[in-house]
Amino acid sequence: MSSSQQPFRLAVIGSGPAGVYAAETLLRSAPVKSGELEVSIDLFDRFPAPFGLIRYGVAPDHPRIKGIITALHRILGRGDIRFLGDVEFGTDLTAEDLRTHYDAVIYATGALKDADLRIPGIELEGSHGAADFVAWYDGNPDYPRTWELDAESVAVIGNGNVALDVARVLSKSADELLRTEIPANVHEGLQAARTTDVHVFGRRGPAQTKFSPLEARELAHPKGLQVVMDPRDLEQITEAQWEAIKADKRTDQVVQTFVGWLEEQQRREAAGEEPTDREGGPVQRRLHMHFWHRPVEVLGEDGKVTGMRFERTRLEEAGELVGTGEMVDYDLGAVYRAVGYHGSELPGVPYDARRGVILNQAGRVTEADGSVIPGAYTNGWIKRGPVGLIGATKSDAIETITCLLEDIEAGRLSPAPERDDDAILRLLEDRGVQYTTWDGWMALDEHEKSLGAAAVDADGEPRARIKVVEREEMVRVSREGAPQPTHA
Repeated sequence: MSSSQQPFRLAVIGSGPAGVYAAETLLRSAPVKSGELEVSIDLFDRFPAPFGLIRYGVAPDHPRIKGIITALHRILGRGDIRFLGDVEFGTDLTAEDLRTHYDAVIYATGALKDADLRIPGIELEGSHGAADFVAWYDGNPDYPRTWELDAESVAVIGNGNVALDVARVLSKSADELLRTEIPANVHEGLQAARTTDVHVFGRRGPAQTKFSPLEARELAHPKGLQVVMDPRDLEQITEAQWEAIKADKRTDQVVQTFVGWLEEQQRREAAGEEPTDREGGPVQRRLHMHFWHRPVEVLGEDGKVTGMRFERTRLEEAGELVGTGEMVDYDLGAVYRAVGYHGSELPGVPYDARRGVILNQAGRVTEADGSVIPGAYTNGWIKRGPVGLIGATKSDAIETITCLLEDIEAGRLSPAPERDDDAILRLLEDRGVQYTTWDGWMALDEHEKSLGAAAVDADGEPRARIKVVEREEMVRVSREGAPQPTHA
């Protein structure tokens, strides 16, 4: 690998963890650090602000996950990666444009659509994808500003992180969320919500949830909330299964949290005591945890959700989940499916519609016949599917960048015809694209913090931030608050 007169030009599509870590992995690679390879990286995002899933796909009351933004901010703030926001791939820029201006491209667009739950009635009014609800409460500019929350009893289908986030947001009072960065319209919507009972359903048992021990415990934290357990869900765990649970520390801690809730619930019932929240206060909302429930049908009347039917399940000794034939119906006014994410197809990029990923081999994008497309790579959930957290994304980036460096070394990549760094800016401007920059994000960041400082939470303390929702306002603040790049 030898240094050329001009740097290797790379475009990364998507500024969430998958995109940022791919760029950072290349910058930290041995050839780049030694000076053997010089690189120029442009990071594009369809939103005016960076950070992708961390800004628009994580519950606002999850500060530990939001803290990942600090790490991403540190990387992008160094100045060796150029951020260009509010640029829509497939509309503002095409795959052909990228081939003209860059030696290679990495697609890291994630997976933000809801996976399907193919059961009768799922299309009824009041049946929602959890990802859509997450986008609403996270202030995604491409979603409506209002959300109908008039159902008193709602179901959340799934036992993963997203189901947990949705259940927690639905269970908390709106004022509790003022400690977070939720936009004003979200606070208003949650404040007007009529929800009193949130039911969380999982196909398997308490030991098979995806929750961490801390996340499980936090379910009971909201003020005015009572967690309701069904004794049957723990009673049907076999002796052998209990032994397996106790052999795994994480699983045991999660299950013991559920056991503790049930024991306290039964103690109060036996003593004839009224239920309370965890601080001894009055109950205003209830969170019902249901395990061993397989979704069968969403029930409805006049085109609207009125309930849901489930089949009770059990685990056989070999670990296979089977139905018991026992059907259970629940009266519900809304259903949120949180059964996974699915990646979206990108124009001009080979795609596996069944798995929701870009066709690839170890990060090299391929045609349907398996032949590698030179200079095209992918990383993150759009590469491998929506499983795993940040650690897996970093491992993905190492694999993808290793392939990229191998291809550079082997001379498999053709140089881009247009090598001027500013040519892409001229192209965007000629097309009327009001792109945003890193300096623009810094201006928007300060603006959102100033909005928070001017408001107070339920305890009368200044809020850390209030997120701007309107795309036009995000672009205005970004572009007015930072000088635009100058170029010939």
